[in-house]
Amino acid sequence: MISRNFKNVFVVSLGFLSLFTAYGGLQSLQSSLNAEEGMGVTSLSVIYASIIISSMFLPPIMIKNLGCKWTIVAGMACYVSYSFGNLYPGWYTLIPTSIILGLGGSPLWSAKCTYLTISGNVQAAKEGKKGSDVINQYFGIFFFIFQSSAVWGNLMSSLIFGQDTNIADISDEQLRSCGAADCGLNITSNSTTSRPAQKLVWTLVGCYIGVGVLAMLIVAIFLDNIDREQTSQFRGNREPFWHTFLATFRLLKDWRLLTLIPLTMYSGFEQSFLAGEYTKNYVTCALGIHYVGFVMMCFGASNSLCSFLFGRLARYTGRAALFLLAAVANFSCIMALLYWRPHPDQLGVFFVFPALWGMADAIWQTQTNALYGILFPRDKEAAFANYRMWESLGFVIAFAYSTFLCLEYKLYILLSVLLLTAVTYPVVEYYEHKCPTPPVEESAYESHKEKVAMDGKNICCQTKL
Repeated sequence: MISRNFKNVFVVSLGFLSLFTAYGGLQSLQSSLNAEEGMGVTSLSVIYASIIISSMFLPPIMIKNLGCKWTIVAGMACYVSYSFGNLYPGWYTLIPTSIILGLGGSPLWSAKCTYLTISGNVQAAKEGKKGSDVINQYFGIFFFIFQSSAVWGNLMSSLIFGQDTNIADISDEQLRSCGAADCGLNITSNSTTSRPAQKLVWTLVGCYIGVGVLAMLIVAIFLDNIDREQTSQFRGNREPFWHTFLATFRLLKDWRLLTLIPLTMYSGFEQSFLAGEYTKNYVTCALGIHYVGFVMMCFGASNSLCSFLFGRLARYTGRAALFLLAAVANFSCIMALLYWRPHPDQLGVFFVFPALWGMADAIWQTQTNALYGILFPRDKEAAFANYRMWESLGFVIAFAYSTFLCLEYKLYILLSVLLLTAVTYPVVEYYEHKCPTPPVEESAYESHKEKVAMDGKNICCQTKL
């Protein structure tokens, strides 16, 4: 029989799969679907700017007061609001819902990471295993299921938009402006980037709203509230408000967290490049917007399978070897994209890049999340809030310069951050190898009834004080 902790990991993963089937599909289409005045990319930039702000304050407060389960449900509701904003996209609908999503985004992800870390440590204690191994395995399972959302969300968009009858041929003049050969800022609204019929857009967004609401129901009904007693205890014995409010900033005193900032920001840079630049300047420009979904499905499938594989391989290879593989894969792709001139006749090549990018992203996501949980076991909420804050800063910077920097310079910036990561990350890994961080005792997360049942035979006498 599967353990209760494994069941909870599966429920969390299924909820995120459903939620990000909607959000991931919308994010991939923003730079092409809402290209007018850069509205789509601007909305993404606002989302991650809001996540930065919420990362500074909200996650510790919400998690300690609501618990991980209900923080996840509240965060999911914020994501669903963004789907409603895309029903009638405009500055007055997209920007407010982007802010709402951003405010709920950091608590959502911090609560998820905290929940998986607690579950991994509890299960490891029960089985007599190393906590980091079980945490790696749980994050691998989560990202295996979660990253497949890119497949389903983009499959929905491709099938629905594929019904559009206004798909035109691409001229040679336009093909010459695709890729890094041209600046990439002059890709105007033409036959390949224009919005599909409004009826098709409403159909797609309506489906996205439905699966988003389903995600909330899955978590609210089936997920165990494993930190209920700790949440009640916190509410009954409150720490000073400012102590909880500034928990994210206090952790910045740890030099290991500061050294991991380039690695964490690179995660935002590389994800934003694929979602914002590759889809627009390579796929939409040379093939058409109806191909974006199929290309991102390839990324999602590769990401999902590799997340599961690397989550299990990490115990044998170690994190450093996997991070090296991801860095080499991204470096190779960046160099190739600088010189590749996309053409419809090279259809297979359009899928090679997202497949390799998905493999690398699987490592960045699973191993970086697990690394934060292992390095900061006593400050999980603040640690994962920092993770979302710095990753989101990478997203914001990348989306912010998306509308005025040429594609070639964007690739050079991405390469520079990757090289900086290759210098700073090994320092933390070497220190952790020499002085391993002791895991926190997670027995506190066992319920009182379970603890009495386990220790009942050992009780000699109880006296009420």
